[in-house]
Amino acid sequence: MGTRPCLLGIDLGTGSTKAVVLDQAGNQLGAGSTPVKLSEPRPGWVESDPRDWWRSAVSAVKQALAAAQAPIGVIGLSGQMHGVVLSGPDGQALRPAMLSLDRRAQEDLEAYRALPPEVVSVLGNPLVPGMAGPMLHWLASHEPEILRRATWALQPKDWLRLRLVGEAGSEPCDASGTLLFDVGANGWALPVVTGLGLPPSLLAPLGEASAVAGPLAEVPARELGLPAGTPVAFGASDTAAALVGTSLSTVGHLQLTVGSAAQVVTLRHKPEPDPGRRYHVFAAAEPDLWYALAAVQVAGVALSWVLRTFCGTWEEAYRSLDAAPVGARGVLFVPHLAGARSPSMDSSATAAFSGLELAHDRADVFRAVFEGVAFSIAEAAESLPEFEGASSVYLAGGGTLRVTWRQLLCDVLGKSLLVADDPNASARGAALLGGRAAGIPGGPGQGVQWTKKVEPDPVAHKRLAAAFARWKAAAKAKS
Repeated sequence: MGTRPCLLGIDLGTGSTKAVVLDQAGNQLGAGSTPVKLSEPRPGWVESDPRDWWRSAVSAVKQALAAAQAPIGVIGLSGQMHGVVLSGPDGQALRPAMLSLDRRAQEDLEAYRALPPEVVSVLGNPLVPGMAGPMLHWLASHEPEILRRATWALQPKDWLRLRLVGEAGSEPCDASGTLLFDVGANGWALPVVTGLGLPPSLLAPLGEASAVAGPLAEVPARELGLPAGTPVAFGASDTAAALVGTSLSTVGHLQLTVGSAAQVVTLRHKPEPDPGRRYHVFAAAEPDLWYALAAVQVAGVALSWVLRTFCGTWEEAYRSLDAAPVGARGVLFVPHLAGARSPSMDSSATAAFSGLELAHDRADVFRAVFEGVAFSIAEAAESLPEFEGASSVYLAGGGTLRVTWRQLLCDVLGKSLLVADDPNASARGAALLGGRAAGIPGGPGQGVQWTKKVEPDPVAHKRLAAAFARWKAAAKAKS
């Protein structure tokens, strides 16, 4: 087995870059992870330096390769959705990448609303500022010289692929999350692009998630420690890749992924937009499938924020789940630190603590943050029609490793949770898509198991349901 080519998956996330090496049976041989820096130069602005992305990718890949000690036959990619990277022809970023948490393009949504309804309707998605279309419109107004210099406007993982192979491209999983994509035609919505006054030439040609985009170029090969010429697949957005990585292929099943943000998704045969635009509809990596996505703007980001602000540690935060009682003794936290997504799609929403008294301590505050994130996830999940009739939810993502945190999520949702045995679902999915692209034997379900089942505690669920009702009122008051 040591000489058979293995699969390398790279996931460029908001908070970290992860890499995994899988053998042809789907077993993980090695993994690596390196943090990614975020910057907030102004209130409402959230950016990352793509040069830091590259450094983190090199570090994560080298960690995974050192652990695996196996030859690599293909590279697959996944990455955070919605942001935009302005790039020259060689992959040199012309400015920091604007991320999905960024809200500076709020007023630019008016340009969408000014378009004829039949033009905008093809997008099939709610208008939110943290997507590539509104961001590009903002850049056209505020940084026109940089936009004129740009050859490509790329999604994060598409920028990474350009650095790897030297050719730009995208695919429907990421493209459908730009507000520049026609979900019915499964291609770029050029009337929207031109209606916004944006140059269509910035949009990369579309390929398929499980197709080879090109060979690994010599310079990045040397930096990564891989052979030049290794095939690189187009890959998919992180959520679409996670669905491949966990083998969730049944239409109607629900999967919750928790990381820097959180997503509740369900596969569908057709792109069926929500009439109320409470959730998104994006292309899946599997052929002829789509998925509905209820999005939570901040999950792990909210937890990191409170630890940084209160000078706490992760261990202290997790201990608070045992130290403070269910309901956090009345303390509530609305985690809309970067606006809200599903169901309100309110980018102006802000965060808040409420119910604080002198008797409360740090454990109450930390537990309230965990509960607030869980409540935000539950509110988003309720917007999906499939949620009400579901008896269980599949749980994945690196933010769900702690047993007490899983139990809290389970108690808030009131559903059984089936937990994946692999916290690197998106990187795993990227690797498996790469294997398909290169024709390397192995199935996407091999090595993936739902090893644990978590059941809701009836008493805790009842108490949390009461707190959830109060939380909804507090969240509504802040919107």
